[in-house]
Amino acid sequence: MLSPLLNHRGELAALSAALIWAIASVVYSGMGRQLSPLMLNLVKGIIAIVLLLLTLALQGEFQPHLSATAGGLLGLSGALGIGLGDTAYFKALNCLGARRTLVLECVAPPLTALMALIWLQEQLPIVAWFGIALTIVGVVWVVVERAPDTTQPKIHPWRGLAFGLLAALGQASGAVLSRAALAGTAIDPLWSSLIRILAGGAVLLVWLQLQRRGWADLTVLRSRRFLTVLIMTAFSSTYLAIWLQQISLKYTAAGIAQSLSATSPLFVIPVAIVMGERVSLRAIMGVLLAMVGVWLLFVRG
Repeated sequence: MLSPLLNHRGELAALSAALIWAIASVVYSGMGRQLSPLMLNLVKGIIAIVLLLLTLALQGEFQPHLSATAGGLLGLSGALGIGLGDTAYFKALNCLGARRTLVLECVAPPLTALMALIWLQEQLPIVAWFGIALTIVGVVWVVVERAPDTTQPKIHPWRGLAFGLLAALGQASGAVLSRAALAGTAIDPLWSSLIRILAGGAVLLVWLQLQRRGWADLTVLRSRRFLTVLIMTAFSSTYLAIWLQQISLKYTAAGIAQSLSATSPLFVIPVAIVMGERVSLRAIMGVLLAMVGVWLLFVRG
């Protein structure tokens, strides 16, 4: 009875991560007004590192069981995907707003599949490519349909485009590097998550120093309510979701894992309905189209 679930554990892990990121994005949108995006990214990463270390200690897993090559690949994956990719994503948000940035993020899944094909010789059947295409089209349809950003005072299109594409490239390369380290090995996704977050955090620290940003923002952490919400959200969105992402990259193709992880905007629709917002028929049709793509990714071959 559990066999079908185990056969698709990579795909299910990717969708679970997307669901968590969708819910967390609603929370982070409010917290970002009190803590700068870079500092927020760094603090939630530190919280996730502590949680990962505690989990590994409870499991008695003090040895990562990975080679120097795999460790280097995972470190580079974190630096590019979490450090560079997330930082460029925040910059794109500032230049383009959320709606346009999310559209650019849809470049990451096909780019991941192409990079995995070139460097990992990871060939996908035609039905999988068709599923990736439908999933991305559905996500774009939903994102574009959403109301324009009203919090963005001035658009910087070319700069935003550059940062958006850099974010997609960072996420794609990070996924492929993780896949190269995890596929067919005994590396625990918990250890790979820890190495990636540590490497990403190191890049964020360097970025903050280059920007000469102070630590005054951290005074908001004196609020017990804010800190509690931050810890709970970091637990789900960074600790748990990145762990799930690493599981997906271990057990399914990089392009498929990235495509399913990119479905977060679809999960925002039911969240919006629960919060009492009106959802258009077009948005629902986009979700259904993406669901067909997801189904094709599950039944490929």
